[in-house]
Amino acid sequence: MSRREIREQIFKLLFRAEFYEEAELPEQLQLFFEELDKKEEKDTAYIQEKFEQILSHMSEIDKMVNEIAQGWKTTRMGKVDLTLIRLAVYEMKFEEEVPTGVAINEAVELAKSYGTDDSASFVNGILAKLA
Repeated sequence: MSRREIREQIFKLLFRAEFYEEAELPEQLQLFFEELDKKEEKDTAYIQEKFEQILSHMSEIDKMVNEIAQGWKTTRMGKVDLTLIRLAVYEMKFEEEVPTGVAINEAVELAKSYGTDDSASFVNGILAKLA
């Protein structure tokens, strides 16, 4: 899988996690990988590791977003937008090998595909403030 495809799969997995209790996540992770079409062991290992890392930093990520998002707390944001923002913030703040511009651009592109008409500009605005 390409980096973009891997990022998209991580987004889908994070989005899925929004709707389940923490105790259900291992089963959801297993189901996710069973449904995944093009999968290589190294890709699935990377996706799972990054997914778990993002979940472990979720409170820090949400705190950063809540501090800069004027009038928009994470509890008010749409699930797609919030998931994309969390993924990008993780890449910007916790992954040195992902340039900030790439993290923002990829989140905006995914917002165009999965979000509403306003998602791309909303995600871009939040992430630009964090950059």
